[in-house]
Amino acid sequence: MSWLKKLLKYGLILSLVGAIAGAIAVVAAYLYIEPDLPNIEALREVRLQVPLRVYSADGQLIAEFGEKRRTPVHYEQLPTQLIEAITAAEDAAFFSHPGVDPRGLLRAGIKLILTGKRAQGGSTITMQVARNFYLSRKKTYLRKLYEIFLALRIEQELSKEEILELYLNKIYLGHRAYGVAAAAQVYYGKRLDELTLPEIAMIAGLPKAPSAYNPLSNPPRALARRNYVLGRMRELGYISEQEYAAAVNAPITARRYAPDIQVEAPYVAELVRARMVERFGDAAYTGGIEVHTTIDGKAQTAANRALRRALHAYTERHGYRGPLTHVDAIPGEPEARDALLAKQPHVGETRPALVLKVEKQRAIAYLEGGEEIELPWAGLDWARQKLENQRLGKPPRTAAEVVAVGDIVLVRPEQDRKGRPYWRLTQLPEVSGALISLRARDGAMLALVGGYDYFRSKFNRVTQAKRQPGSGFKPFIYSAALEKGFTPATLVNDAPVVFDDPALEGAWRPENYSGKFFGPTRLRWALTKSRNLVSIRILRSIGVNYALRYSRRFGFDPDRLPHDLSLALGSASVTPLQMARGYAVLANGGFLVQPYLIARIVRNGETVFEAQPLEACPDCPYTEVPEPLDGEGLDHAPRTLTPQNRYLMYSMMQDVIRQGTAVRARVLGREDIAGKTGTTNDQRDAWFNGYNQSIVANVWVGFDDNRKLGRGEVGGRAALPAWIDYMREVLAGTPDRPPEMPEDMVVVRIDPKTGQRAPADAPDAIFEAFRKGNEPGGTPAADPLAPPGSTEPAGSPQPLDLF
Repeated sequence: MSWLKKLLKYGLILSLVGAIAGAIAVVAAYLYIEPDLPNIEALREVRLQVPLRVYSADGQLIAEFGEKRRTPVHYEQLPTQLIEAITAAEDAAFFSHPGVDPRGLLRAGIKLILTGKRAQGGSTITMQVARNFYLSRKKTYLRKLYEIFLALRIEQELSKEEILELYLNKIYLGHRAYGVAAAAQVYYGKRLDELTLPEIAMIAGLPKAPSAYNPLSNPPRALARRNYVLGRMRELGYISEQEYAAAVNAPITARRYAPDIQVEAPYVAELVRARMVERFGDAAYTGGIEVHTTIDGKAQTAANRALRRALHAYTERHGYRGPLTHVDAIPGEPEARDALLAKQPHVGETRPALVLKVEKQRAIAYLEGGEEIELPWAGLDWARQKLENQRLGKPPRTAAEVVAVGDIVLVRPEQDRKGRPYWRLTQLPEVSGALISLRARDGAMLALVGGYDYFRSKFNRVTQAKRQPGSGFKPFIYSAALEKGFTPATLVNDAPVVFDDPALEGAWRPENYSGKFFGPTRLRWALTKSRNLVSIRILRSIGVNYALRYSRRFGFDPDRLPHDLSLALGSASVTPLQMARGYAVLANGGFLVQPYLIARIVRNGETVFEAQPLEACPDCPYTEVPEPLDGEGLDHAPRTLTPQNRYLMYSMMQDVIRQGTAVRARVLGREDIAGKTGTTNDQRDAWFNGYNQSIVANVWVGFDDNRKLGRGEVGGRAALPAWIDYMREVLAGTPDRPPEMPEDMVVVRIDPKTGQRAPADAPDAIFEAFRKGNEPGGTPAADPLAPPGSTEPAGSPQPLDLF
């Protein structure tokens, strides 16, 4: 037996030597690697690549930009069952080992010795964190050593909870989803706390191979992997046998979910994206930037709906262009029908529909998803055939004259006058439009719609379309006239006139829209009825140069406006945003505010920008000392109109709605709304610019190629309905608050025909407001905003910046 003792002796010696050699090798390897090991403390402040997100003022998601979809979460936000599923699948001993799993490494080493091949396995969650944050994916022995030593160091510096939080936020889980929260959204459209057990197990199975076990790319393997995870959870006592049985029998419910966009505002999103890239470069897409805009979610939704409805109404007034396409043989299977409809446009509230049956004055159509709907005669009778040169065919008498079985058409939901819903035949508008709404007191953008559909045309008509405002520019001329001594009762002759103006290239014979002339007309009535010839005579009286300088009070650059009498008719080229800024002065008490869109920028949880807009201050004491238009040195927005001027303009523009070109807006039943229609020559542009003391909204309708809108398509018909629909929603539940008359004003009984004082017993007398001293028989007041020796406030208005 002596040979056996010797064998044991030498075996022990060899083992001891091997152990010592191994220890020396490990120490030597550590001493070799240790200088290159990174500082683990940096993991506490790691900056994950998080996409740019844009939010409304009320915290609703508008857009997300970036290749990687990631939503970092804290450990406390991780459901317990998700933690159990991940550890069961990836590292069952995670909460007990020191960062490496000796048995797992031993198994991988034995397999390497026996097969000569490197095998996957032996990597703990901590080792994966080390690899994901610090090392390459290339498999080498040296990288494995780095991974082991890094894992040990990470375990010394961070808690298990911190390590797992890093891991579950960093890992790639397929289809651009990084981290478990993003995976929950991408595959199930849910938050983590909304996931079911089968869904949790599916996500927990992804880290091993996000493509091979993906429920979208490879459902059979994904199902097998999910059930493996569930089996491991049962073995470890995390779920019961009953829970396991129910979960493994659950079908795969994953599908591709886009980001959960809560407010449709793509034109807003693009404005923000461009500004963030300008400021942060490509890091804007990965730097964890959250942009909180001034957009009000309710207002934006109302604006989208209002503008689209108005554009649909316009296009339906101008004839039906026919179906999108036609199929001769209607498929019987819903899947085949859905496939046909999926190829057609889905824009806003419109939906493609397949006509199945046509009766005398109704049709039955199929919607994607299996729903059959009725198109009643009220939804079909508008569809006169569209002919050339804006001509229309005869009104249809039967549904068969409009649609046929096999037609694929567009439909949209509508309500009748009693509020009952029905489906209406429609078509995508060729006409364009824009709607911009500001908070009057500080210029915050509440809603911005730059066109019918961003994905059809990315041209933002609110900020980029320079169009003629037509009569919408007249209030600025009238305000200037009031400062020159005119009053609402001043008579101006509405009569034919011919101007030989070199700036207008020869003789110019302007006319009223109606082509008629009405003789001496009070200023108030001329604005109410939008009399062109009166506006021209006013401008000629006060002087073009004075009017140009005065326009600065509303934010306009005089150098960019026409320097001739056509200015009175709105021949300038301006954007809807510029018009909204100008009308905000009339709404907020006479203060020039700067429109802005971005309220706050947050980067990785830290606020790096917060807007500090200058606000209107109607309660601030009024002083005749003019305030600089750029707001320099002020703690409020510069006052550019006297309280009296602003009140008179507001009052006259209330009459535009009460009895003028915007009388349709009386349907809102409010006394505090005011505004002005605008229509350009040949009806190429239609506007309505309106407000109350809190909210300004401007609507423009026209063709991008400057085509004529057609006969009768004036601002009160084409644009005003969108304004009404928008204001109905945003003003609902708010107090009706007309402006109060300022001090230093009097109300005088006047004769409407002469504009002069009327005796108390005059049967046709009306009441009119005047500045004291400016009433009939008084002395016209000088411009109280003009500094000594000047006719204008100092400085220049700040240019539009949006941010």
